[in-house]
Amino acid sequence: MALPAASTWAATPVLTLYPYAHGTVAAGAAKAAVCAACHGPNGNSTNPVWPMLAGQNAVYIDEQLQLFKAGVRNNPIMMPMATMLSDEDIDNISVYYEAQTPVGGEADPSYWKAGEALYKYGDPSRSIPACRACHGPLGKGNLASGYPALRAQHAQYVIKELQDFASGARYAGAAADKPQSRNGYMMSTIAKLLTPEDIRNVASYVQGMR
Repeated sequence: MALPAASTWAATPVLTLYPYAHGTVAAGAAKAAVCAACHGPNGNSTNPVWPMLAGQNAVYIDEQLQLFKAGVRNNPIMMPMATMLSDEDIDNISVYYEAQTPVGGEADPSYWKAGEALYKYGDPSRSIPACRACHGPLGKGNLASGYPALRAQHAQYVIKELQDFASGARYAGAAADKPQSRNGYMMSTIAKLLTPEDIRNVASYVQGMR
């Protein structure tokens, strides 16, 4: 069954598993060759400002590429790249990256303990939920709900994205009036509750997760 592109999603997008219906690892490997320039071999980026894609769930990657393509998610590099991809290309790339193994970095010893506490338990006194409630105890995300994997993600990238969620910049593309990520509103709400120290700490922790 054909599914709508991001630009025609309903106000509350329904979770779909369509990358697996048409995407293949082999076809994705060929299409992802150009992605390696920024995201590294097999999706293991060596530049901390560009995200690790290895091991990320295909549903999340597919959704975000569609949002770039639709002009909703704001990124001057990714938006034009995504417009050149067909829906089949996006399915293939998404399935390919999910099949890869993340390498990851090390957590900063000055901050990861505080980040671990926030990730595992949140802070009820400030209405901050535990990150693991959505992203899983091992940071592998939740496919059924479309929550992304966080394990081994660059701390610098995580910091930037949490800041963009808090400020509203993440989904502020030219077509920002169109529906956003299915979980975007929730993350924006949570990010606004985090201090710069919270963001730094939890970002350090997830960078060291395996």
